[in-house]
Amino acid sequence: MSAKDKPAEALTRAEVAKELERLAGEIAGHDRRYYQDDAPSITDAAYDALRQRNLTLEARFPDLVRPDSPTFRVGAAPAAKFEKVRHSVPMLSIDNAFADEDVADFVDRVRRFLNIGEEEAVAVLAEPKIDGLSCSLRYEKGLLVQGATRGDGFEGETITGNVRTIRDVPLKLEGKHVPDVLEVRGEIYMSHEAFLALNERQEKAGKPLYANPRNAAAGSARQLDPKITASRALRFFAWGWGEASALPAKTQSGMMEALAGFGLSVNPELKLCHSVEELIAYHARMGEIRSGLGYDIDGVVYKVDRLDLQERLGFVSRSPRWAIAHKFAAEQAETVLEAIEIQVGRTGTLAPVARLKPVTVGGVVVQNATLHNEDEIARKDVRIGDAVIIQRAGDVIPQIVRVVTEKRPKGAKPYEFPQLCPACGSHAVREINEKTGKLDAARRCTGGLICPAQAVERIRHFVGRDAFDIEGFGETTIQTLFDEGLLKEPADIFHLKRHEAAVKAAIKARRDALSAERRGEGAKKAKKKEEEPEKFFQNLFAAIEARRSIPLDRFILALGIRHVGETTARLLARHYHDWAAFRAAMEAAAEGGEAFAALDNINGIGEVVAKAIAEFFNEAHNRKALDKLEQELQITALERADTGSPVSGKTVVFTGTLETMTRGEAKARAEALGAKVAGSVSKNTDIVVAGPGAGSKLKEAQALGVQVMTEADWLTFIGAA
Repeated sequence: MSAKDKPAEALTRAEVAKELERLAGEIAGHDRRYYQDDAPSITDAAYDALRQRNLTLEARFPDLVRPDSPTFRVGAAPAAKFEKVRHSVPMLSIDNAFADEDVADFVDRVRRFLNIGEEEAVAVLAEPKIDGLSCSLRYEKGLLVQGATRGDGFEGETITGNVRTIRDVPLKLEGKHVPDVLEVRGEIYMSHEAFLALNERQEKAGKPLYANPRNAAAGSARQLDPKITASRALRFFAWGWGEASALPAKTQSGMMEALAGFGLSVNPELKLCHSVEELIAYHARMGEIRSGLGYDIDGVVYKVDRLDLQERLGFVSRSPRWAIAHKFAAEQAETVLEAIEIQVGRTGTLAPVARLKPVTVGGVVVQNATLHNEDEIARKDVRIGDAVIIQRAGDVIPQIVRVVTEKRPKGAKPYEFPQLCPACGSHAVREINEKTGKLDAARRCTGGLICPAQAVERIRHFVGRDAFDIEGFGETTIQTLFDEGLLKEPADIFHLKRHEAAVKAAIKARRDALSAERRGEGAKKAKKKEEEPEKFFQNLFAAIEARRSIPLDRFILALGIRHVGETTARLLARHYHDWAAFRAAMEAAAEGGEAFAALDNINGIGEVVAKAIAEFFNEAHNRKALDKLEQELQITALERADTGSPVSGKTVVFTGTLETMTRGEAKARAEALGAKVAGSVSKNTDIVVAGPGAGSKLKEAQALGVQVMTEADWLTFIGAA
């Protein structure tokens, strides 16, 4: 009698191990046929019997529970919190296209970069853009070992226990050629049917309803208790990969076929296209069948099919050159503009926000919309009380499209933009843009450090997700500690533990006040009310300590220097490598001369950004604040792109005509090898690659004694010949 025919209690330990292996494979197969193929091959009763046998055997020998056990589908023990995980390969975002012309431009850019003529077809894989939560699944030796959210693209949160409950996610990959390491990238989503069922349960339980399936999927996937996630009927579509020890195909379409062969769910609407016309037709078709898919999509994604071309195209900023998302047109609705509120940003910008009569747009209740600046208000002649048409740009950011002037109430007056900062009363001015000679669109407070709005916003930016990412520092917490004088500048964050009693008292007092406002005097005195704040403080102080070590690029971004966003911060960190070198160079640049010229000469910086950085380091109070932060932090150097490359760390200038590659491709390849590509020659230049027609740059290099190479010499030098 075989093991599968014996009663569970009669099996030996060795037989149980083999039987659990068999049951894991058989149940996984039934799950795939039921959830992905919609073709169940056994009755519900027979399926339940298999799962019950598996549970019985695992109860007898808990140490034999397999990583691909079906019991993980119903959830494991709740997690205390989500641990951070660094993606081995960044999960970068994709640029958007909103019109057919943008798609044609995308294909043209690909052709120009690769120097491909019109006569040669460029195959592009098109697929629906699922509106869900991006996720990375890591498989080792075919077994699922980790699930993580996208996060900021470089660092996400571990949700392994939750993704194991998703029936579309195989716990063990199938097939003979599964790579030893494979990170599968995809989207967690919720079907319309599951979304409606969830909101029905929420309503019956007296709980808040979810605004849309995307929010429901994201909230469900990030539950600390996987059993809750398991009850939400989440789904998963694979659309790509990250780290892989081997690639089973040479094209995007081939990789999708391979992932499907491994047992992963791949969208059946994938289509390989060979022209712009085909891509646009695909987009139109998906728009037509969008409502009948049973899940939300907000556009389609186009990816160059050949992986070797993807590699040559590389990335610009945080987006691949070989992919673009073609979004659907935004939905619109009419409502009433009830007020215009001026918010002061962390750099002192006065930003007008429209307060609207609540209206549903694309399944989301919208109450606020951006008005951009005073010129935009004047151009659209937006007045308080107006009926306005709003839309969610890219189905995300609400904005006012136009005013319904025929419904304008009598006596509505043109809006007068304030000349004084609403936060501190200082003058708010518009600067002259040196490049255009025209007024900047933004009006900014001149109060600087005395402006409370800027101080709070500066700290919010400092602790934000893309900077220090310190959990627990919400707007209310920062404002409370600021009001109590416990938090005036970033360095104060790392002193809060010294004032623990005052911090706890201030936050508890604010919470009690907010609770009284929301619930009235009949608030319950539940024990949980006393326990939750203590857990909050433990997590807050632990999060602060965990961020005493910070990568250089995140630290530069956290400083809030005007014009220095995430991409520029990372560029500067790669160029200067460590904090000491960066600070010394920036303080020298603040004095002008060659140091400023060197900063300005970095490819991707430019005069506007260089001036903003120099002005920041020229301020004594900024340097003093940096001194305080240096005493509290360990600022870690950014890893060089390719330390084993012969050009790593060297400054390279390309001049003249390149014959085997475009200038953009040459720059991208050099930077991938760790080189710094500059736009002009100086004494800091290490190599000049000169093609036919090289002029003044070549002469300058020869005068300075800089090493000069031909294009062929360069390709041989970097090992690409």
